[in-house]
Amino acid sequence: MMRTSRATSLLFALFLLTSISSAWPWPPSAPHLDGLIQRRQDSRSSSDTSPAETGNPKPTTANNDADEATPTKATETKKSETTKAGTQKTSKSAATKTSTVDARLPAGGVNMITPAAIAQTSYYKVGDYVTFAWNYTSLSIEPAKIDVIISCQANSATYTISNNASFNPTGSAVWDTKPEASGTAPLLTETYTLIIHDASKDITAIPQAGQLGAYNQFQFGMYTPQPYTPLSEGWKCATCSGALSSVDQQALKFMLGMCMITVLSFTWFAGGFGALF
Repeated sequence: MMRTSRATSLLFALFLLTSISSAWPWPPSAPHLDGLIQRRQDSRSSSDTSPAETGNPKPTTANNDADEATPTKATETKKSETTKAGTQKTSKSAATKTSTVDARLPAGGVNMITPAAIAQTSYYKVGDYVTFAWNYTSLSIEPAKIDVIISCQANSATYTISNNASFNPTGSAVWDTKPEASGTAPLLTETYTLIIHDASKDITAIPQAGQLGAYNQFQFGMYTPQPYTPLSEGWKCATCSGALSSVDQQALKFMLGMCMITVLSFTWFAGGFGALF
């Protein structure tokens, strides 16, 4: 019982001492703190001592500033290059999206305005100016340049009207058919074909959806007029004749024969019934 009482008294005294130590105030003046708190030992070498501690000015301020600025400039350059690369990538992606066309769409074509598509075959005299006008249909991607060519199958010749012409929604071209302007191959009295196609592609290229394909559906005729010859100088019509042609003569004989057969048949039929006698 006595041991228990002593242990209790000892614990109470220890608790009271701890409470008093925790609540005891610090020394009121700062000089006493310097004695109680030790300063941390500096591990820097003497060469790293600041100018304020040594009393000497810092001689390498400009070099240090340059060294500190160099990483900043490199960082800015890298950011600039990254921004440019991202911009170029975005531009390429935008261009790709713009040029995307549904593969189910038809290829671009040409609708003739002059001469009209519904007009009959047109004929032009060699030496005159021939005007063509057209617009485009089903065109999703506009070509940058256009070639307009005239082709003649009889002499296997082509005549360029316009080369690398700028694209316009309504195109037009004028062909000077004079011998000195039409080209080396002389123009014949033949049928010609107008060809309009994208200058960046071959004429034989396969048409793609939404892009201009080679147009070669319009044909027209060219003729060379004959010089004028007066009748007094012996002009004769090659297709004219004062006499009947062999076909006309055969037709006339057939008509006369049918008339004779009709008259004789009617006379025999009527005489059989006694209508004439």
